[in-house]
Amino acid sequence: MEQFLEKVDEKTTVNQTSSASASSSQSVSSIDYPDGGLRAWLIVVGSMCCTFSTFGFVNAWGVFQSYYETSLLQDSSPSNLAWIGSIQYALVFGPALFSGRLLDLGYFRGLFTAGTVLVVAATFLVAQCKEYWEFLLCQGFAIGVSGLAHFIHIKHLFTIHVTRVNKLGCGLCFGPTLGIVGHWFLKRRGLALGLTAVGSSIGGTIYPIASRQLIPIVGFPWTMRIMAFINLAALGVSNLTLAPRLPPKDLPGGLLNVRVFKSAAFTIWCILGFVCFLGIYTVLTFIDVTAVKSGVSPDFSFYLVSMANASSGIGRLMTGVLADRVGAITVMAPMSLACAVMTFAWPYAQSKESLIAIAILYGFASSAFVSSFNIPVYAMGEMGDIGRRLGTVFIFTGIGALIGPPISGAINRATGGVQAVSYYAGTHLVSCSFLFTFFFACALLFLYS
Repeated sequence: MEQFLEKVDEKTTVNQTSSASASSSQSVSSIDYPDGGLRAWLIVVGSMCCTFSTFGFVNAWGVFQSYYETSLLQDSSPSNLAWIGSIQYALVFGPALFSGRLLDLGYFRGLFTAGTVLVVAATFLVAQCKEYWEFLLCQGFAIGVSGLAHFIHIKHLFTIHVTRVNKLGCGLCFGPTLGIVGHWFLKRRGLALGLTAVGSSIGGTIYPIASRQLIPIVGFPWTMRIMAFINLAALGVSNLTLAPRLPPKDLPGGLLNVRVFKSAAFTIWCILGFVCFLGIYTVLTFIDVTAVKSGVSPDFSFYLVSMANASSGIGRLMTGVLADRVGAITVMAPMSLACAVMTFAWPYAQSKESLIAIAILYGFASSAFVSSFNIPVYAMGEMGDIGRRLGTVFIFTGIGALIGPPISGAINRATGGVQAVSYYAGTHLVSCSFLFTFFFACALLFLYS
């Protein structure tokens, strides 16, 4: 099986290289990737710090959802509270289209610095919130809302006359980071992206524990201020280490290149991202709350989110390494099915021990989506367009992440339990597994026809 997959990878590389060489001097065959060395691994360190403070902080939302439901915002429904978290997820992905395009055009440093300032400032602002709309505005929207001003200067994205960069929060930091990692790695790209994803797992492990332990000691406002200082330190490392390697390139198509959807593979991949993220964050969002309702002590239930993120970190590294060897799709198809099984089993976990098992196994199974989902996107076009191409995929995943948890919350409220919620989320994950398998089968038929 391994030899067969190696032959598939070789043919895929030959086809991608010959196609890209005909259209650009920046094809895979003409780019010399370091794939290691001190500078390249410092890029990975910077990318880990970035995902730690952006995606890692967002991944801790389940603890905040539980705290708000039981303390600060008891009058708000779970569905309404879930909108805060889902908007965070969406705004990590959404602005990546702008920031990715600017990365391709050669405007990274000011872009990333502006994103750093906005992420830290928005976290400080959450400390001052009292009402639901304030949390929605600051913790949900503030990280990305100032990007609206960017539309005034949208014409610059089409003409490479960008003179200044506006703020787009986490999306400004997260979006170009993955593109930069691709500048430095090819054969070990899965490992590099897996380590990058581990950063968010570490953040998703540390932030929930730190917040839960700090709130009784220093109060909620100072807890959020401490979180802001942690974000500042981590993003400071990213600012010092991250740097693009390839020269800027202004490929035709503008901000959103609709011609890329002529590629059936790219279109299917975007649909896959949307379907996947409709269900992938449901368990992480509600496992803390449902554990308390099952009789688990609130002093322990918050650890479930950290357990899921910790096991996910191990899985992200393993799936990244496996993706380099056997291909990303080969890894994600069975992992998405395992993730669906854990989602279906979740409502039946009523004891502390069973919930621990669900959290650990779900975290591990869901790891492939974070570490390996973007790997095939690098091979779907030129590296000079990688920022825009990743940003386009993130639009679809962001929409799924935006509406998925609130739909789950609405189902939870309507049915009074999470059994129907698990059917909703698990069905989408099963669909993803079949779509991954279908995608892989079509690729094989195309290569060997």
